[in-house]
Amino acid sequence: MNGPHDMGGMHGFGPIDPDPEEKEELFHAEWERRAFAVTLAAGFLGKWSIDEARFARETMDPDLYLGAGYYHKWLDASERLLVQKGLITEEELATAKAERRVGPDEVRILKGGTVDQTFLKGGPASMEIDAAPAFRVGDRVRSKQMNPKGHTRNPRYIRGHVGEVVLHHGGHVFADASAEGERRGEHLYTVRFDAREIWGPDAFGGAVMVDLWEPYLERP
Repeated sequence: MNGPHDMGGMHGFGPIDPDPEEKEELFHAEWERRAFAVTLAAGFLGKWSIDEARFARETMDPDLYLGAGYYHKWLDASERLLVQKGLITEEELATAKAERRVGPDEVRILKGGTVDQTFLKGGPASMEIDAAPAFRVGDRVRSKQMNPKGHTRNPRYIRGHVGEVVLHHGGHVFADASAEGERRGEHLYTVRFDAREIWGPDAFGGAVMVDLWEPYLERP
């Protein structure tokens, strides 16, 4: 979707200019630690994919999104997903009081001593697919001009522009479908876009590398 999260190339928000000598704190308040923990624990229940979680953050009210911090977005998405998936009710969320006790057969239990090992394993996004790739390294490709209503990893600032395939990663879980609860694989490529192709002759030199699934691409 074309929401407030897709800000690449937009003007008016100031530069991203981190200080390489300054160590950024992971958390700036205790509630942020708790929001992070709740998000991971809720995701471990297996009721939604990482792409569904990303889409939930993207569908946050735009006015709130632009003024919210990183973990505020995480917490807001987790609350809405827990209600949407029927794990809690709106009343339970508002009162912080459970209406019923959940049985162990209804949820997955993540014990404190196993957290590190569990999340270090992660989940492989690669996926075997039967279809042959439509593009090869060195091919010129165009990012399709598209305006999807759902989740996508095809950013607005490259849509309609032409680049070159520099890597083919094989089959990977297609994020757009995954965000809708469908698990299917598509070929994934790294595409190099010249900066001036994207932003015109006054752009900085160099290029931008973007990982793009095959359904996003076409021949120019």
